[in-house]
Amino acid sequence: MNPLHERIATSFNAQGLMVTLGARLVLVREGEVHIELPFSSHLTQQQGFVHAGAITSIVDNACGYAALSKSPPGTEVVTAEFKTNFMRPAVGERFLAVGRVENVGRMLTVCSGEVRAYAGVGPDYKVVALMQATMVSVPCGA
Repeated sequence: MNPLHERIATSFNAQGLMVTLGARLVLVREGEVHIELPFSSHLTQQQGFVHAGAITSIVDNACGYAALSKSPPGTEVVTAEFKTNFMRPAVGERFLAVGRVENVGRMLTVCSGEVRAYAGVGPDYKVVALMQATMVSVPCGA
């Protein structure tokens, strides 16, 4: 495992929420992170769609880890703010949150994210949510 992937995976694996949701880290590269979430009836809202809270959680994490991938050693990131647009109901067999860094500043990193819903094993998907997020770099342990 390369050092960047190891840094992100160590932090990701320490998150109880990701374990609870059943999410997994599937891609790490500088400035971009992908997190996959399989459908579970335990994550649905009253109409059977995956709950907005679960969708928001995975895309927030994808954006945060994308930002961390561009952060210097000795720092972590926390979310300062985000805006999420839900494009359509979250219906699918699996969901992929893609977080990308758009701009890195001294303390703030602006990211964009999307959540893709896949109905089967093929490459076709529908975007169910879009996010714009601002992450703040903080010293480790702060």
